[in-house]
Amino acid sequence: MLGVPHSFQTAIIALALALTAAAPQDAPVETMKAVRIRDYGGVDVLTYESAPKPTPGDGDLLVRVHAAGVNPVDDKIRDGLLKAFVKAPMPLILGWDVAGVVESAGKSVTRFKSGDAIFAYMDLKRSGAYAEYAIVRESEACAKPGNLTFVEAASVPLAATTAWQALVDTAKLEKGQTVLIHGAAGGVGTFAVQIARARGARVIGTASATSIHFLRDLGVDEAIDYSATRFEDVVKDVDVVLDPIGGDTQARSFGVLKKGGILVSIVEPPDQAVAKEKGVRAAIFLAHPDAVELAEIAKLIEAGKIKPVVSRVYPLEDARKAHEQIRTHHTRGKLVLEVVPEAPAKPK
Repeated sequence: MLGVPHSFQTAIIALALALTAAAPQDAPVETMKAVRIRDYGGVDVLTYESAPKPTPGDGDLLVRVHAAGVNPVDDKIRDGLLKAFVKAPMPLILGWDVAGVVESAGKSVTRFKSGDAIFAYMDLKRSGAYAEYAIVRESEACAKPGNLTFVEAASVPLAATTAWQALVDTAKLEKGQTVLIHGAAGGVGTFAVQIARARGARVIGTASATSIHFLRDLGVDEAIDYSATRFEDVVKDVDVVLDPIGGDTQARSFGVLKKGGILVSIVEPPDQAVAKEKGVRAAIFLAHPDAVELAEIAKLIEAGKIKPVVSRVYPLEDARKAHEQIRTHHTRGKLVLEVVPEAPAKPK
């Protein structure tokens, strides 16, 4: 500094260094392990990697994920088939079935606190639960049933809520009615069978030959091997048809409904002209998170009237293998990713 005494220069430099040392430094970003996609595509776009640990908002829970359910919708979102509807930003963490423990809660949360065990069906338009931590809205969360492990609990919310909203909310299934459930050994199907039974309905279920005994054990009144028997040849005058398959199966299902009956699809819009011609009703719906209904399902679980069926459990890093299995469309019950291994049960 020309014309400035050396001693003054030294003092200015010392002050600048002191201010720099005193200035707050950016805190390091906390990370977690997660399975994310950076673009749509096949199972190879699923990447197990480090990701920023999320921060809960005022009405949110930060959940330490113990297990995450794997559903067919995860496969469709990863493939890009639902990108017009699910517009979450990339990179995207998949998986909207979660069971875990609340690590922290937003300041407006009143129903949960740190340490509470919860399970939830999360909003599909937000990042999901294939991760060590996830953000769950308080309005989505429900206390985990005490008689379920975290793996079992993670298999419940999306599929069971879908079955509930199809049969109870949409079809208004009542005691003494008869329901035909296609794909009864699948994720939604296994819950639909048990919900229908709990409501006092007679249940007919279709499945492959290898699942017929399984359906009977589940409580189906009449199990039909679709590869050996055309269901419309042996079924008639049912009140409700639950269709998770679509296509030809849906088209043939109109003929087994009684007048005034209803076909509820969770996969494709039914033909309303055919429904009118047959004198029946038809509806399609997309399930949505609902903690109140999930709590009703939890009561049935705790009463022993619904039991989750988990056919395979994978570690989080093997999410690709789980997606390869879900793409076969021949999964009995549910697949689950285990994030925190369960402690072995203590001998009684």
